[in-house]
Amino acid sequence: MSRIQLALNVDDIDEAVTFYSKLFNTEPAKVKPGYANFAIAEPPLKLVLLQNPGHGGSLNHLGVEVESSDQVHAEIDRLTNAGMFTEEEIGTTCCFATQDKVWVTGPGGERWEVYTKLADSDSFGTSPQIGTQSDEAACCGTAAHENAPATTQASCC
Repeated sequence: MSRIQLALNVDDIDEAVTFYSKLFNTEPAKVKPGYANFAIAEPPLKLVLLQNPGHGGSLNHLGVEVESSDQVHAEIDRLTNAGMFTEEEIGTTCCFATQDKVWVTGPGGERWEVYTKLADSDSFGTSPQIGTQSDEAACCGTAAHENAPATTQASCC
């Protein structure tokens, strides 16, 4: 099963978890300091909340969660063959999970990821592709974008 991912910046993670738990009638699948995600069955949605004070209510990024690394690699091939620039992160740790993912940027600068979760992690994230940047800045591929504000770079997935 694939599902759309919506990652939102929120001012207060506890308040947002309470609200979205009631809205979707489900408890979060994962809660960590400044981070929560919901695996919502109906409608099929992966809702990610990232505490980013002063930016609450804004979009962080969008994504499509797929079931396997094979699907991620198939999307890398498909998107590349379609002439789209892709940023691949294989075996990266992001949002308290080890993942394989590929990023593309839409015409309005919106970031989309196609990803699969390989395992849970105790760390928010690192990116072997970006290397020397801080864990939070490297997570979710946003550090590669010079125009992204530091607060957006520090909150992702």
